[in-house]
Amino acid sequence: ISESKESLMPVFQSEGFALAYEVHGEGRPIVAVHGFASNGNVNWVATGWVKELTEAGYQVITLDNRGHGGSEKIYDPSVYGAPDMARDVANLIDHLGFEKAALIGYSMGARISAFVCIQNPEKVACAIFGGLGGNMVKPMLDSDEIIAGLNAPTLAEVTHKTGRQFRIFAEHTKSDLKALSACMAGSRTRMSPEQVRQIDVPVLVAVGSEDDVGGDPQALAALMTHGEALTIERRDHMRATGDPQFKRGALD
Repeated sequence: ISESKESLMPVFQSEGFALAYEVHGEGRPIVAVHGFASNGNVNWVATGWVKELTEAGYQVITLDNRGHGGSEKIYDPSVYGAPDMARDVANLIDHLGFEKAALIGYSMGARISAFVCIQNPEKVACAIFGGLGGNMVKPMLDSDEIIAGLNAPTLAEVTHKTGRQFRIFAEHTKSDLKALSACMAGSRTRMSPEQVRQIDVPVLVAVGSEDDVGGDPQALAALMTHGEALTIERRDHMRATGDPQFKRGALD
């Protein structure tokens, strides 16, 4: 995403931070919340999601989370808790004048969306948690290695598989590595099974069959009153994002 494109994005103030977003299409609103080290454009536009959803008659609002994309870069881990970033989503829904919106979140964005469902259920019509299943209620794997990978002077010095994977992705998205490191340190907010059971809106949990990062979708869906699971066949955490199986399941 180019600097010029980022500078043209609308910005709103949430919890004291300037956050960028874009509105696509017309119709019932869907707020799309991207994953770690990504942004609204990379996660939702480049993967074909925005085209698919707008053609189906929805209005898609892509948000750049704190420290990502066109949004303000912050270097204090204490402001990156998933419940804090969930308030940004709720504030965006209010800012745009919607009574309710559907949510679709991927990976970190799924965790953020889950906290919106708990903190502001009155604003959520339904939700889709992509790339995060049973591991939502478990301690995050490899987070220290990801932080080390982001903080390393060069990619060549990153040898851990997951750390290297995220460093490559962060460089691809032209992200601020220091802001991402702070985000990873602060956003590892674990959600307990008891909290997940509080979610009372319809939720689809969609995770790739080869996704070790996200875990079993059925394990998370089973905790919710209106939970439904979708396994995205033959896809891992990085390759499930724009998969046609995921899109079909979400639209259904």
